[in-house]
Amino acid sequence: MIGVPRWLLLVLGAMFSAYHVVLGVYSLDVPHSPWPTVVALALYTLATVASLWPVSHLRMPDWLAAFDLAVSIVLPLLVTSQLDAGADNGYATWYVAAVGTLMTIAAARRQLVAAWLGVIALAVQSVVWAGPLSLGALGVIGSIVWVAIAHMLTSALTVAARETRRYAQAEREAAAWQAAQDAHLFEGRMRLAQTNRIAAPMLRRIADVGGALTQEQRQECRMLEAAIRDEIRGRMLLTDAVRTEVQHARERGTIVTLLDEGGIDDLDEPTRDRVLSRLAEAVAASRADRIIARTAAEGSPVAVTVVGLSEPEGGAETDDTDDLEVEFWLEIPRT
Repeated sequence: MIGVPRWLLLVLGAMFSAYHVVLGVYSLDVPHSPWPTVVALALYTLATVASLWPVSHLRMPDWLAAFDLAVSIVLPLLVTSQLDAGADNGYATWYVAAVGTLMTIAAARRQLVAAWLGVIALAVQSVVWAGPLSLGALGVIGSIVWVAIAHMLTSALTVAARETRRYAQAEREAAAWQAAQDAHLFEGRMRLAQTNRIAAPMLRRIADVGGALTQEQRQECRMLEAAIRDEIRGRMLLTDAVRTEVQHARERGTIVTLLDEGGIDDLDEPTRDRVLSRLAEAVAASRADRIIARTAAEGSPVAVTVVGLSEPEGGAETDDTDDLEVEFWLEIPRT
């Protein structure tokens, strides 16, 4: 896409406007009295400078558009009040092109309603002053065509800008989706490598002995299975300290369950380290028969909930947690 520097457009607009002012000054001897034309030139210069003044926003302010519209209505009235409609006024009708230029600037700055009202007012005044044929003779039709072209270009550029923003948003969403997929793939590969690192030595030993394991080796297999389950279900709950304390708890005979449901994914590194250090301390200090650590829901003031359950005195071992007694309940806050 080829872009036109904004300063170049401002310079061109200023040159066209200055040309109309020069024509108006050059033809000051044509009107019966030059003073209305001088006032018209001053108003036109002020409106043009204000409209072309470089600002950060492309759209013209409503108050400035109203001022330009008022100038485009007053200009013909001031100038033609001192001209003879039946005579050849030459460059004294400079106001027609001046109004067209001013309204074209308004249209280019996305004040289309004001621009069309300005040239319509110019056309009506010309017909009333010099008749319908004056629309072509004075160049009113040319001013209307300028505004029409500016309207079409402005509308096309607006649509193009909107489509560009839409495509940019779609590209950002596609990039974010691709990044998420890559992250999931990387995490899967990382966890597969972690699982292979943990399980491969034991699997080779099982294959070497043909599956005939001793009681100690079976216990070690159960510990490895639990560690692999932690890597899958524990995710962000795992640090070296947590892994160590969970391993020690299992060696004491405690059943430990780690469940990460995404509640701490948004925590920064220092906050997550603080939360997980507190989790490791809680696991190390507990003598419960079962420990369950679960991340809280996203948006909750609690980051991780840790529950320690114990078998009732004299009761048989059971898998039903409803029959267990709560030894401790710990809620680790996010902040």
